[in-house]
Amino acid sequence: MDNVIQIDHLYKSYGDVKAVSDLSFVVKKGELFAFLGVNGAGKSTTISMICGQLAKDSGTVTVLGHNVEKEFDAVSRKIGVVFQTSVLDKKLSVKDNLKSRAALYGITGKAFEKRLAELSATFELGSFLNRPLEKLSGGQRRRVDIARALLHEPEILILDEPTTGLDPQTRRLLWNVVENLRNERQLTVFLTTHYMEEAADADYIIILEAGKIAAEGTPLTLKNEYAGDYVTLYGCSEEQAEGLGVSFTKVRDGVRIKVSDTAEVTDLILKHPELFKDYEVTKGKMDDVFLAVTGKAPEGGDAQ
Repeated sequence: MDNVIQIDHLYKSYGDVKAVSDLSFVVKKGELFAFLGVNGAGKSTTISMICGQLAKDSGTVTVLGHNVEKEFDAVSRKIGVVFQTSVLDKKLSVKDNLKSRAALYGITGKAFEKRLAELSATFELGSFLNRPLEKLSGGQRRRVDIARALLHEPEILILDEPTTGLDPQTRRLLWNVVENLRNERQLTVFLTTHYMEEAADADYIIILEAGKIAAEGTPLTLKNEYAGDYVTLYGCSEEQAEGLGVSFTKVRDGVRIKVSDTAEVTDLILKHPELFKDYEVTKGKMDDVFLAVTGKAPEGGDAQ
C-alpha cells in the first residue's frame, strides 16, 4: 500500500474557530513527512484526528486502508505516537513504565524482555533502566518516550516536536535511530518540528496556516519557489559587481547576489566569466521558506 495516511476534505471547528478547514493530503509509505506551521495552525488537531483521539466534523481519515472513525482498533496498533509532553509515569522506573505500556499490546514475559533489550541497546537506556523517570534528564526522558512509542513495532511513527529543547548529541542519536528504522523497516515518519534543519531532510513538506495548506512540496521545490538561491562572488569589488547588472549585497571578501535558480547563475557565468573565478552557490534555507509562506519565523527553532 503506497498511501499509508490519506486525509480528504477534513474539517474541525471549536465554536467559531476553524482549527482545520478542508484539509487534504497523503503520506507515502516510508516517507519522512514534515507537517509544519506556527502554533495554532492546526497541526496537533490534525494529529489527534489521525490517531482517533478527536472526532472530526466532516471529511475522512484513512490510515493503512482503514477508516480511523470506523476501524480504530485496526489502526491503533499500527501507529506509535511521541507527544510534545511525556505520557509516562514520573514515579515509575524506566523499565516499569515500558513494561506497563508493553502489556497494553500483549507484549509480556520473555517477549517483553527481548523487546526491552532491543530498545535499550538502540536508545542506550541500560544505565538508567531502573531509575525513576523523574530523575532523568530531558534527553534521557525523550529517548524513553520514543522507545515507548516503538514497543509494538508500529508501521507509522508520529513525532510531535520530538527534539525541542534537546542537546545536539541527543537529537543526533534520535534521528540516527529513526533513519535506521526507515531504512530497515520502511517505517513511515510523520513529523512536526520547529527545527527547520529537520524539515529540510523530509521527503515531503506541508506548511499549514489557519488550518489550511499554505504551501507544500519537496524541500527543493519549496526552496526554489519561496527562497531562491544565492551566489557569493569572492574577490569581487562593488565596482565590478555593478557591471553584472543585478542587485547585490556587500559581504566580507566579496558580494552576494540573490538569484531565482541555478540557471540564472549559469547565465551570469557565461556573460561574465572573468568575475567567476572563486564563487559559491548556496540554496535557500527552510527558515526562509517558512518565513516567506507564514510571515513568521518558526518558534523555538534554529536556522537552516
